[in-house]
Amino acid sequence: MTTPPAPTPAGMPSGRPPLGAPVLGRFTKWGEGRHWEWVGRYLGADEFGDWWYAPVGTRCVRPGVDFVETDGWVSFVPHEGAYAAGFYPAHREISVYVDMTTEPVWQRRAVVDGGPEWEVTMVDLDLDVVLTREGHLFVDDEDEFAEHQVALGYPPEVVTLAELWRDRVLAAVAAGDEPFGSVGHDWLRRAAR
Repeated sequence: MTTPPAPTPAGMPSGRPPLGAPVLGRFTKWGEGRHWEWVGRYLGADEFGDWWYAPVGTRCVRPGVDFVETDGWVSFVPHEGAYAAGFYPAHREISVYVDMTTEPVWQRRAVVDGGPEWEVTMVDLDLDVVLTREGHLFVDDEDEFAEHQVALGYPPEVVTLAELWRDRVLAAVAAGDEPFGSVGHDWLRRAAR
């Protein structure tokens, strides 16, 4: 019996990136401010969402910060939901890091100077659900979220969206629900081989 193809999410144009295709992950801040950007390789989709891998040597850039990552990690965006997650190797202090965002949107870009054709974009809404390797689970940047509601003028529906998904993701990670239980790290193990 074959596995049915994963559904195409609302934020994905028709079709999907081919396996191994470069994918630009691009976070912005409310009001179109630049935030984190990196390029990984598309791994595929499952019933939870879409996955791409950033190997050792991936360049991570945001205003004022530019570094080359010394570990690989897997990024994930759900078919439905307003968050993006990262799954990290066993020797890192952080196991799972989930940014609350607007709903991720996939798009095909004009290829310029050999850059990636595929991009997934989302607005970072500050709140992060973090699971450490030792099992400590917490919500980070609640103070920044409160400040940005005023400074960046988050509309009430955006505040509600971020709080709703923070609560859902926090409960899912605490319960070990997938893809936060073992699925994300399984994708990472396969990609790192």
